[in-house]
Amino acid sequence: MRLVLLCAAMTAMTAGAALADDSVLASRFGNTTITKDGAGNETRLYYAADHTFKVKAQGQTTNGTWKIDGGTICLAYANPAALAAGTPNPTCVPVSNHKVGDSWSAGPYSVSLVAGIQ
Repeated sequence: MRLVLLCAAMTAMTAGAALADDSVLASRFGNTTITKDGAGNETRLYYAADHTFKVKAQGQTTNGTWKIDGGTICLAYANPAALAAGTPNPTCVPVSNHKVGDSWSAGPYSVSLVAGIQ
C-alpha cells in the first residue's frame, strides 16, 4: 500500500541539521504535513505532542505513535495491515526541522507544512 511509502516520504527530510529531541516536530503539532506524488495523490499527516500521529491517504485513515531517535523519526502503526508488504513496523526515516510554510522534496515526493488541521 502506498500509504506507508507516502507517510515515510513526508517525514523524510532533505539535508539539514537534525535535532536529537522531540522539538524537531514542534512546528508540526496542530498543523498538517502534506505529501504529493508525481500523479498528484495527496497524503496528510498530523503529529500530536503526545507522540501519536494520524495519516489520511486514498480514502483511508490510520494512526500510531512516533518517537525521535537521534536524527530519525520512527512511526509505529497501530494497524500493521496498513503497511505495504515488507515495510517494517516501526518505519524509521531521517527527520529535520521545518516551519509552517516550508516546502521541500523527499525523493520523488513534494512535501509542505501548512497551518492548521486541513
